[in-house]
Amino acid sequence: MESQMIRPGHLTAHQTASMLGISLDGVRQLVRRGHLRRSGGSPRQPWYAAHDVSTLLVERRTANAA
Repeated sequence: MESQMIRPGHLTAHQTASMLGISLDGVRQLVRRGHLRRSGGSPRQPWYAAHDVSTLLVERRTANAA
């Protein structure tokens, strides 16, 4: 179950995965590899800054287009 009290400007892991078109495990791998940083929440329900996710999405789209 996801937290309903998320700070503005942040996304849950599920929202992040959906935005990037990847699985939850894919989000964990991005964190492990240092491409994405947690910005709040709890260890079981992390949050990610919406700006960081948007930046990563643009980078991934640019890399795929090249």
